[in-house]
Amino acid sequence: MKLRARDSELKILNYAICAVLLGGFISGAVAQQKFEADKKEKVTGTILSRSGDLVKIQEKKTGDIAIINLSDDTKIERKKDFRLRRKDMDITAMVPGLTIDVEGVGNAKGQLDAKKVVFDPDTFAIEVAEEKQIAANKTAAASAQSTANQGVAAAGQAQTSADQAQQSANQAGQLAAGAGMAAVTDAQAIEMVNQRVSDLGDYTTVEEAGLFFDTGKATLSDSDKQALDKLARDAASVQNYMIEIAGYASSTGTKAENERLSDERAAAVTDYLRNSANVPMRRILVPAGYGASHALASNATAEGRDINQRVDVKVLVNKGLAEGVS
Repeated sequence: MKLRARDSELKILNYAICAVLLGGFISGAVAQQKFEADKKEKVTGTILSRSGDLVKIQEKKTGDIAIINLSDDTKIERKKDFRLRRKDMDITAMVPGLTIDVEGVGNAKGQLDAKKVVFDPDTFAIEVAEEKQIAANKTAAASAQSTANQGVAAAGQAQTSADQAQQSANQAGQLAAGAGMAAVTDAQAIEMVNQRVSDLGDYTTVEEAGLFFDTGKATLSDSDKQALDKLARDAASVQNYMIEIAGYASSTGTKAENERLSDERAAAVTDYLRNSANVPMRRILVPAGYGASHALASNATAEGRDINQRVDVKVLVNKGLAEGVS
């Protein structure tokens, strides 16, 4: 049947994507490029995972795995503005799913010591949109298959339903891709960015801190600074640590005001960790504001709003990427 054929194709497509994003650590599944020591190289690829200063990518041309080493000397360039961070935060954009162009020199471990990394936020927005479309396709196909199992007549109706769902998913993908950077400014897209880091990379949270802010403010208190100092000291003893920062607001203001305020809170934490706690920016992952989403308590009470006006800071360790090889 046409329905079953399409369902099978969709399953194969999704399995393939999962294999790339989640199975990149399986030894022998793909070749790993070894860069010649002291030789200049250029490479383009999609980030599969982060672990400390190491970035694991899959090369666009060959499909091989390559390990990129970031340092204080790495220059990060973006082709267009990106709402999630100021230009001095660009290195925090190195998250799974992002396509990057890298120039560098091979080191003794076969890694590429990055001298310059270039990325395009518009490309990332399109990739986010495509991932949404794939998820929509999978849901539509599963629903159609369930109906098809009830009989041939029902299967015909399910095919029509699946086609309609497919068309809606395609339209959503096209709209998001056409919007380019606008797709990333949406709170749902921003959430997907951080989910890639926390979930697809198979990270373990080894320490976390919750910081709370006064209404309309993004100023760190003395107790907040002490908590961040402790978190930074503890993180420094963890091999290949990364720090994830997510800012939030209550529902008091407008959506735009809450997004701005949550961004400012995340930025305040980032600035303190970098400037006062000596955490390298390359160890920080996409400090982002989520507005009034992800509420921990009801916004109907003053106490609940106080709880929701916060920044969550997590120290993460990637369980899948060893020192330079996998």
